[in-house]
Amino acid sequence: MLFQALTTASLQLSNRAVMAPMTRSRAVESNTPNALMAEYYGQRATAGLIITEGTSPSPNGLGYPRIPGLFNAQQVSGWKMVTDAVHAKGGKIFLQLMHTGRVSQVSNLPAGAQVLGPTADVCPGEMYTDAQGMQPHSTPRAMTSTDIAHAVQEYAKSAQLAIEAGFDGVELHAANGYLIEQFLNANVNQRTDAYGGSIDGRNRFALEVARATAAAIGTHRVGVRLSPYGVFNSTGTFPDVDAQYLALTQEFSQLGLLYVHLLDHSAMGAPPVPAELKSQLRAAFKGWFILAGGFDRASAESALKAGQADLIAFARPFLASPDLVERMRAGVALNAMDMATFYTPGPKGYTDYPALAT
Repeated sequence: MLFQALTTASLQLSNRAVMAPMTRSRAVESNTPNALMAEYYGQRATAGLIITEGTSPSPNGLGYPRIPGLFNAQQVSGWKMVTDAVHAKGGKIFLQLMHTGRVSQVSNLPAGAQVLGPTADVCPGEMYTDAQGMQPHSTPRAMTSTDIAHAVQEYAKSAQLAIEAGFDGVELHAANGYLIEQFLNANVNQRTDAYGGSIDGRNRFALEVARATAAAIGTHRVGVRLSPYGVFNSTGTFPDVDAQYLALTQEFSQLGLLYVHLLDHSAMGAPPVPAELKSQLRAAFKGWFILAGGFDRASAESALKAGQADLIAFARPFLASPDLVERMRAGVALNAMDMATFYTPGPKGYTDYPALAT
């Protein structure tokens, strides 16, 4: 099933293999995509669907060095090179919208940008900066209701720019401890207003972003990524996590979003997402359901045949093997990954991985 097409009225995928979003830190000039990034994504266009690296809808969300944004005309032009490269090879590509929120270092931000979060609590740990090496996360400013409304509109506007840049749709990054999950997660969100304190309160920001984005570009162009049992950036499980994510997914389904992309971090040492919760979320969502987390060809085929998902996302295998689909189809070994070059500037460990001879 992995190599079978999947279609809706608005989107036709050539296979069920999704290239998962992976930060690569190559947007070296003003957080703007470039020709090197276009080459990288074009090399991987045989994926059924590419989801780009996390891309900020706001200057305030550029918490890491050299991650791309999409909030100005220069970035639209840069991303247009990427979408043209993918579409020229028959691929489909969604932009992942990722606002880093409190997972940020002020020295990584452009002039005038601010570190924001649901509260003023600092995210534990450190982050790399080009200017000063490893540094503690910066103290965020607790978002006011005005800040929240502004951020919601930034997502919607960036989604519009994504369509202008030629993307087939966008994915809202509500996982891995970034801004949307900072509101979702009870360990991070200690607000006592309408955006915290209960399942409905913690879900509110995510749903407002989804509604605004869907209104801007159409529900059929919007997906969302979730990681309910992840531990990145001091998130982790909490009471009622299953009930909260089930309610959230039911709302996404009623809204008519294209897909839910569920990430299980257990392959990297986090607690697994319980099989029962996966089944409940799958049943609750009427659109496409994507599973991610440590899959290979055999486990992907097994999950698809069991009806556990419509698509399977692969991350690092696509990083090192641009022709991953062909390699899995032929049963050929994958390239070895060079972890030292995951986030470094330049083509090494980025566009120089070999493809199979044709």
